Amino acid sequence: MSHPVDNAVSAVRTYIEQHRAAFLDDLVDWLRIPSVSAQPEHATDVRRSADWLAAKLKETGFPTAEVWPTDGAPAVFAEWPSGDPQAPTVLVYGHHDVQPAAREDGWHSEPFDPVVRENRLYARGAADDKGQVFFHTLGVRAHLAATGRTAPAVNLKLLIEGEEESGSPHFRTLVEERAERLTADAVIVSDTGMWSEDTPTVCTGMRGLAECEIHLYGPDQDIHSGSFGGAVPNPATAVARLVAGLHDEHARVAIPGFYDGVADLTDRERELFAELPFDERQWLRTAKSYAAHGEAGHTTLERIWARPTAEVNGIGGGYQGPGSKTVIPSSAMVKLSFRLVAGQDPGHVEKGVRAWAAERVPPGIRCEITFGSATRPCLTPLDHPALRSVVRAMGQAFGKPVRFTREGGSGPAADLQEVLGAPVLFLGISVPSDGWHAPDEKVELDLLLKGVETSAHLWGDLAEHWRHAP
Repeated sequence: MSHPVDNAVSAVRTYIEQHRAAFLDDLVDWLRIPSVSAQPEHATDVRRSADWLAAKLKETGFPTAEVWPTDGAPAVFAEWPSGDPQAPTVLVYGHHDVQPAAREDGWHSEPFDPVVRENRLYARGAADDKGQVFFHTLGVRAHLAATGRTAPAVNLKLLIEGEEESGSPHFRTLVEERAERLTADAVIVSDTGMWSEDTPTVCTGMRGLAECEIHLYGPDQDIHSGSFGGAVPNPATAVARLVAGLHDEHARVAIPGFYDGVADLTDRERELFAELPFDERQWLRTAKSYAAHGEAGHTTLERIWARPTAEVNGIGGGYQGPGSKTVIPSSAMVKLSFRLVAGQDPGHVEKGVRAWAAERVPPGIRCEITFGSATRPCLTPLDHPALRSVVRAMGQAFGKPVRFTREGGSGPAADLQEVLGAPVLFLGISVPSDGWHAPDEKVELDLLLKGVETSAHLWGDLAEHWRHAP
């Protein structure tokens, strides 16, 4: 006798195979639109991309699909109620804008003229993020076909922004203004990836980010180092000492209070990281570096996924030209960035940095610190019922165990978590070789269809297990 799960998997795969060609044709049409948010000359294309997606979502079956304007590029919102008052509400996040791309950058084909080579679809946005957004359209239709439903098992919403590749400058405001329409029990972010083609993984968190510039001012102009050197404070020396004091001898950030609230890894989380087939030598080659370095007592994966950091992004001051110019410079500067982990508050970190710098800057040096907008970290507990649903759905699609990762970078997902008060889950099928932001960006078609399968299985699993969650 056949098993119900096996029947569901078979029904989903049959539907996907029957509609694969049309799905890929539609995706190719969307990829032809050069929705480059960072370049003003493509503003019309970004709007055209939003209009295209809204129309396609209506064609998919979403009763509501709207283009939401912002002070920058437009976002797309869609909604498909389940009809079940007990069903959870799930919001899918992604973005429809893409990075700049031109043939002369090193592409082997035109970046906005998609081509398939060796079962890989090459185009800007194929993986980041149009392909990963679009697999949900066929996924929800496969879900309906396999279950016989006329509406998804969850109240399904999509929010696809148009400025992610430009730093999402208006996203937080959009979410706050539209919070009532966006309310959800869980958020699914499809703008991430897997460990490798052979190792399906689910990301459980992203680090936050705080950035600042520190400017130190000494004399009102550059002055002669022979006439005044050793008798007045030098801002270049002061900035060097500031940077030298950023870490202690164990590579821990030395700013007082920096680690306040940090959620340390559990033994189980460390075990899960250790299960991944990590080759540090290969990782170093990818990093174009020659030695691993970081906070003592932690592995490389722990350092880039689950530990906070402080990095010098740029430093300068004084004469930079050829030859010698013996001056005490009037100013010096340093740019710092701080990756934050669960439990850290960007506001608290900013206060700590300001106090730390003020204490270390000598008399006679004026210090100005400017912080940009911060991104909060987000982390999903391993035992969260929605995360378990994502893992089961991906396991059905891939037919093998699903591992766990985190992302070392930062993104707007934390804004959704903070404003909506909903947990964030990550569902992505891209792999490192897809070349996000690089020439010849591509998506593996077999993995793209596994994303479709995962999406198709996810909505029923969430609806079933959410009801029984504690």
